[in-house]
Amino acid sequence: MKRLFFLSFVVMMLFFNCSKDNTPINPDPTADTIYFPPINSDTWETKSIADLSWNENELQPLLDYLSTKNSKSFMILHNGKIVVENYFNGHSATSPWYWASAGKTLTSAVSGIAQEEGLLNINNKVSDYLGTGWTSAPIAKENLITCKNLLSMTSGLDDSLGDDVSPSNLQYKGDAGTRWAYHNVYVKMQDVVAAASDQRWSNYFNTKLRDKIGMSGTWIPNGDLSVYWSNTRSMARFGLMIYAKGTWENTPIVPESYLNEATNTSQDINQAYGYLWWLNGKSSYHLPQSQLQFNGSLIPNAPVDMFAALGKNDQKIYVVPSKKLVIIRMGDAGDSSNFALSTFDNDLWGKINAFID
Repeated sequence: MKRLFFLSFVVMMLFFNCSKDNTPINPDPTADTIYFPPINSDTWETKSIADLSWNENELQPLLDYLSTKNSKSFMILHNGKIVVENYFNGHSATSPWYWASAGKTLTSAVSGIAQEEGLLNINNKVSDYLGTGWTSAPIAKENLITCKNLLSMTSGLDDSLGDDVSPSNLQYKGDAGTRWAYHNVYVKMQDVVAAASDQRWSNYFNTKLRDKIGMSGTWIPNGDLSVYWSNTRSMARFGLMIYAKGTWENTPIVPESYLNEATNTSQDINQAYGYLWWLNGKSSYHLPQSQLQFNGSLIPNAPVDMFAALGKNDQKIYVVPSKKLVIIRMGDAGDSSNFALSTFDNDLWGKINAFID
């Protein structure tokens, strides 16, 4: 009888201490919780390389490579906490630097916010907000161009005429949606948001995005465009909010449904492009100033689920959900001047893989 009672007791203890998949009933509740640094504070928690079981011997070769490739800053966040933060070549944590076209993703995010507020619909034509005559295209062709076409780089306007986005320089090349071309006309989405909100673009941006996640920085005019400048941690805050599916702690910033659209293929021409985000792991891709299709993944060394904000001369935000990573790189061109993607991306990911795998 005692033996039977003992066996029954053991069985009961096993049942109550393990779930059906052998997972403890009371796992660490913070294990998968995303960390968010506090607003208006320099505090940002860190995580050790040892805790992640990464290859610490490969960190210095990675940093040496970044230094020789004209980098100014580099950060790796894991689930929001800083694992690596380094500054090079006279740059510091407080030094501002330009985002270049990586800042396109700021425009994408704010467009999603404005749509959620009912101020605009990205499926509506741009002329609904800016009026007709914002291009030199025939009115019938201009009215084919939707906000979504601006966000997905499929306006059909001639991309060979330079950076000027005045009406005289926005000329018809093909019907909207029939060609993908990397073009500064995307900036008209900022005008759409300004018109729809009856605010200056920078004011709406600051109120709805920047200030809510504790970013610093400002839009600085550069010809017909404004370029965003900030310190590296502000870029990392934005990347972290995107990694957290558009939220900051418990506050929704960018609607998750919109962000899912923005970080997946947005049209059927360039598989590697969302709403101003570049997408890895697709079967083919197009590059700026080219109508050629290239087979294969955008950055072969990078994880297939990575998506990225890529700016001129190698400004980078890499977001990798499967590895819980946000990676920031600011600086001058790693190899040679470029608009977005460069050979530096793939080489850098080779170094990162040696460190984190």
